[in-house]
Amino acid sequence: MKLIIPMAGRGKRLRPQSSVTPKPLLSVCGKSMVERIVEGFANTLPRPITDCVFVLGPSFARDAEPLLQDICHRQDVHPHFVVQHEPLGTGHAVAVAAEHLRGEGIVVYADTVFDMGQPANLDDCDVMVWVKHVADPSRFGVAVREGENVVAFVEKPQDLISTEALIGIYYVKELAMLHRSIQHLFERGIRGKGGEYYLTDAFDLMLREGGIFKTTSVRHWLDCGTLEAFMDTVRHLLRAEADALPANAGKNIIIIPPVFIGAGATLEDAVVGPYACIEKNAQVIRAVIRDSVLFEGATVRDVVLQDAFVGAHASVSPRPRSVNVGDYSVVK
Repeated sequence: MKLIIPMAGRGKRLRPQSSVTPKPLLSVCGKSMVERIVEGFANTLPRPITDCVFVLGPSFARDAEPLLQDICHRQDVHPHFVVQHEPLGTGHAVAVAAEHLRGEGIVVYADTVFDMGQPANLDDCDVMVWVKHVADPSRFGVAVREGENVVAFVEKPQDLISTEALIGIYYVKELAMLHRSIQHLFERGIRGKGGEYYLTDAFDLMLREGGIFKTTSVRHWLDCGTLEAFMDTVRHLLRAEADALPANAGKNIIIIPPVFIGAGATLEDAVVGPYACIEKNAQVIRAVIRDSVLFEGATVRDVVLQDAFVGAHASVSPRPRSVNVGDYSVVK
C-alpha cells in the first residue's frame, strides 16, 4: 500500500507562517500536518503502508526531504520524492509520481487534519472516496451516490444533491488505472478552472468506464487553509489530545487548560492558556499567552498575547498585542 501525497503548494492564505515553512510541515500541537496524515493512515488502514511518495515543490524539496524521511522511518515506511515543477493542478501533481503509480494506494492532500474513525473496507471497490457530511454542500465538491455506489462528482452544487463533501482522500485499487485516466486528460486537453488538470476529472473518466466507487466518512475534518481555520483546528486538538503537562513545564507559571507545551519549551513567570499551543524549544518569559500559537523556537517576553501567531524562531516583546509574525522575525 502506497501513500501519494501532493504537497507542492505553498499555502498562500497562511502567510507569513508558510512563507519559509511549507504549510504541510507546520506543526499543529507537536506534529506537522503531514506527520499526522502518515501516522493516521499507518494506524487505521486494514493493510500496512509500505511506501510514501511525496510530491514536492521545487523551492523547498531539498529542505523538506530530511524531515519527511524521519516521519516515514518512525512508521517503518519507505519515503520517495518527486518534484512538481509547475503548478498545473491536482491531476498533474499525481501524474508527476508516474513511476510509483502501480498497485494499490491512497492519494491524500496534505493541507488538512482529520480523524479517520473506524477502518474502511477497501476490498469491494475500485476507488474509495473519504467524505464528510456537511450542512451546506454548496461550498464543496461532493460525491453523488445511488445506493452504495458513487455515480458522479459535482463541484459546489447549487441544489441539494448530496451532503457528502470531498475532503481530498482517495483509495485506488490500481494506481495504473488512475494514471491512464490522467494521461487521457493530457492527451485531450481536458482542463478545469485556471487551466489546471483536476484529479476529479480523471475519476469521472474512471466512473464512465465502469469503475466501482464508494464512500466512507471521517469522524472529524479539520481545515488548516487559513489562519482562522488553523486556530480552530488547534483548539479542537487541544481539547481532544491535551494530556498531563511535562513535569518541568516551567517556573512560577499558571496553566489554564487546554494547552500544549512542546519538548524543550521554557516558561518563567507566565500565564499560559486557555487554548495556547507552545511548540518545542519556544520561550515564554514574563508573559501571558492565550488563544495563540508559538511555533518552534519562538520567544515572547514581557508581553500579553491573544489571537496571535509567532513564527518559528521569531521574537516578540513587549506591550499587549495581537500579532501574526512570520519565521525568524523580530517585533519589539
